[in-house]
Amino acid sequence: MSSNIATRRSAIHGNGVFAAASIRKGTRLIQYRGLLRSHDDVDRVYADDVDTGHTFLFTLNDDYVIDANVDGNDARWINHSCDPNCEAVIDEDDGKDPAKDRVFIEAMRAIKPGEELTYNYGIKLAEAHTPKMKKLWACHCGAKKCTGTMLQPKRAAKSPG
Repeated sequence: MSSNIATRRSAIHGNGVFAAASIRKGTRLIQYRGLLRSHDDVDRVYADDVDTGHTFLFTLNDDYVIDANVDGNDARWINHSCDPNCEAVIDEDDGKDPAKDRVFIEAMRAIKPGEELTYNYGIKLAEAHTPKMKKLWACHCGAKKCTGTMLQPKRAAKSPG
């Protein structure tokens, strides 16, 4: 892990990751690590955890999910924000092997010492965004533009013609 970040308690949720020094825009801060699992394996292993609203699972690509519950690092503690200062960047393998793709967290702007690192989780659910689901996936980022949920808006299909 980069020496310019540190993990501690967060006002957003549980643990968080914070800038320990000034961070420049574009700085690659940390790789999101954990056990590589197939989507089917994740569905099987976490079938009973669907309604927790808490996850260390990161969808890597169409084939794999990174499960930071197993062998995860401090990247799993970076919280969601509706107005993030970081972004998750997927680094695809040059050899086109989806098992070798990686995720890095990078600064989207300059970050001051003591500032919490955040990124938009981009959670997309197939099921309806009911009040129950929005509460389950509630956002507490405190941003002026906070939507109140970590769920991404569903896009309405355009009608033909």
